[in-house]
Amino acid sequence: MKWNQHSGIEGTHAFLSASSYHWLNYSDEKLISVFKNKLAAQRGTELHEYASQAIKLKRKQPRSNEALCAFVNDAIGYGMDSEVPLFYSMNCYGTADAIYFGKQRGSDRMILRIHDLKTGEIPAKIDQLLVYAALFCLEYGFKPGEIDISLRIYQGQEVLYHDPKPEEILPIMDLIIRFSKILDDVRTVEGVI
Repeated sequence: MKWNQHSGIEGTHAFLSASSYHWLNYSDEKLISVFKNKLAAQRGTELHEYASQAIKLKRKQPRSNEALCAFVNDAIGYGMDSEVPLFYSMNCYGTADAIYFGKQRGSDRMILRIHDLKTGEIPAKIDQLLVYAALFCLEYGFKPGEIDISLRIYQGQEVLYHDPKPEEILPIMDLIIRFSKILDDVRTVEGVI
């Protein structure tokens, strides 16, 4: 059999793919809803890329309550870096949308700032940023009580502010260490790298 060649689709997946066959049970409305959610996720990725470039190029946005504009402007104003990976192990790592670590203005104390841009409709929770703070402390060897931590989530027209206490970060650090060890042990027993 001489198979038709489709080089343009190698490495891609169709929305109505055989491996994601759940669409067989969709109604027309469900199909449209799932497809719109996929488009929204793609749009969110594009907006994150735009925000990251604007921060790296120090291109301030128009003054606005819109999350993206406020996120970019605040990140530039605080001298933050964009899209910074934070790593503890192959089991636990992530990328902070915007992060800064250095001397706090008007103080000798060091401050860790982590800002996150949310483009979706589901209300964001601060938990993701608490994990980033824990990852930072683990990777760079800081105890949460030695530094100030300021976390922000930008979503819609709002900014969620949170300055966590060490008691919020330490249990997450312990959990990351414990769960990473458990997963490493399972990988060893299963012969998986």
